[in-house]
Amino acid sequence: MKPRTTLTTAVATAMLSLALPAMAAPDPTDWDAVLQAAEGQTVYWNAWGGDSRTNRYIAWVSEQMQSTYGVDVEHVKLDDTGSAVARVLGEKQAGNMDDGRIDLIWINGENFAAMREQDLLFGPFAESLPNFALTHPDENPEVVTDFTLPTEGYESPWGKAQITFYYDSAQTETPPQSIADLLEWAKENPGQFSYPRIPDFTGSTFLKQALIELSNQDDALYAPVVEAEFAEITAPLWDYLDELHPHLWRSGRSFPESGPNLRALMSDGELSLAFSFYPTDAAVAVMEYELPESVRSYVLEDGTLGNVHFVAIPFNSPHKAGAMALANFLLSPEAQAQKQSLSMWGDRTVLAVSRLDENAKALFEQGESHPSALPADALSNTLAEPHPSWMTALQDAWLQRYGVN
Repeated sequence: MKPRTTLTTAVATAMLSLALPAMAAPDPTDWDAVLQAAEGQTVYWNAWGGDSRTNRYIAWVSEQMQSTYGVDVEHVKLDDTGSAVARVLGEKQAGNMDDGRIDLIWINGENFAAMREQDLLFGPFAESLPNFALTHPDENPEVVTDFTLPTEGYESPWGKAQITFYYDSAQTETPPQSIADLLEWAKENPGQFSYPRIPDFTGSTFLKQALIELSNQDDALYAPVVEAEFAEITAPLWDYLDELHPHLWRSGRSFPESGPNLRALMSDGELSLAFSFYPTDAAVAVMEYELPESVRSYVLEDGTLGNVHFVAIPFNSPHKAGAMALANFLLSPEAQAQKQSLSMWGDRTVLAVSRLDENAKALFEQGESHPSALPADALSNTLAEPHPSWMTALQDAWLQRYGVN
């Protein structure tokens, strides 16, 4: 029989719990203590849930974390990362300093800048993760820089993305090789191309790609937006889009919701040219019979926009140890190779594979490349992301001009 808890005991217990401070996060440099504290925790990982391949990879990660570290991972699927940022900010404003609902967040760019500005992130922790050294940041500065901003250990890299175009070679012999060529191609092939509706991340990245090529304003784009100069710098972009939109899918009166929606339109034969922020997207889709075998991938002649994506820990996460253990696992050769596999997701690794030991290198050997995938050296010309303020400014301006439709 369970003993009764007396009123006196209950009151004493409640008073004691109020007197105790919240459990402090373990020192990131004491990794044994981190793993010990992580065991038994549940990590609520807020991450975009709009693609089945991403979701299946995160599900695999969850299985590995439970079996290896005794850490449960709950994937909180987001449509917009900004909603998670708003939640953390709201918790801080409400005085919730140590019992937040988010333990890890998939983040980069303007959202990282916003969280750092509002002091919403725990850290620095990233450079203390044992597997972080495998990225060799001295040789790969992109793993410690996010949209021109130094990460300073407040977020940990876990994947690479770059705009990659793909087309149906059975319908198109020579795809456009520049943003300028794309306009002419669209005029000759009306309704066969589109881009995701803003503020979708892939669509917003297309705006930046076009602006870089059309404006010739490199210095301005890599510094905070100056409001007085914004209209002049972006004028070529809006002139371009005004001319392009009538030749898009549905005559530019509506836009696909996301990159996966673009892929679905290609699958249905409504488009013959599309793009993704994942270089292997088309190859994986062909392997899974979503796209015809005649699809081929390529990048523009002068390069395409690319970046590293990261995970970060909110300042008030109650499970920081579990979140650090998860971030470290995401940087392991096993997890990075599994993520890069075309049979899982196809997201590029952030590790310096050439510097790994032979056993770890072997994990990344995936046989012959798929004919729908990019050649191995195709991504050598990567354009750097502009300052994060440009993303927000371009989104707002696009919505004012075209968002009423």
